[in-house]
Amino acid sequence: MATSGTSDFTLDIVDICEEAYERAGVEMRSGYDLKTARRSLDLMSIEWINRGLNLWTIEEGTQAITAGTATYDFPSATIDFLDQMIRTDVGETNNQADTSVTRISPMSYAQLPNKLQEGKPLQIYIQRTTSPQYTLWPVPDDAQTYTLVYWRIRRIQDAGTAGTNTYDAPDRWLPALTAGLAYYVSMKRPETAERTPLLKAVYDEQFGYAADEDRVKASIQLVPGGYGWL
Repeated sequence: MATSGTSDFTLDIVDICEEAYERAGVEMRSGYDLKTARRSLDLMSIEWINRGLNLWTIEEGTQAITAGTATYDFPSATIDFLDQMIRTDVGETNNQADTSVTRISPMSYAQLPNKLQEGKPLQIYIQRTTSPQYTLWPVPDDAQTYTLVYWRIRRIQDAGTAGTNTYDAPDRWLPALTAGLAYYVSMKRPETAERTPLLKAVYDEQFGYAADEDRVKASIQLVPGGYGWL
């Protein structure tokens, strides 16, 4: 027998929700069922951020640095920085150079004797508040033009209101996604409560498979106190 010849199977948001409801032992029948499932998807997206590093959410970005300005807002939808450096002579083939910028703790920043000292930034203090910011030290001077180059962890995009949307994750995460949503749905429906422990176990298993696969397969250097590139 012939194979299909295709390898493009995926699920849109409605398909994911229907599969999750079926695994929970109920049917998705109303618009509210879809609405509450989308809400659970968005909550699960935040849970995944808290569980650890999702490689597809890592992006490189840049920020032009202004002389005399030390503090900047985080880029939109950014959870945290993984690494950062100061680049000088941007775009110059022979002169462009990157210098690593060390991340320091709030206490280390507090103990700096002269927070207004100017020079080439060598350290960064990240404030992960409800409106995250970062502060460079020394305060950038005007001796050169500086650009902060960073690798950020961005938020997983919202499920959205269109049922035809696809979830913001690689297809290899679909088993974990549907298993997780089934578990979330089961917690909302009294008639499915007896399935909740089983669905939780399946969810944890599928998430573990996906997380173990979703890693950098190269030699790395691990730095205590930071994120691990597994």
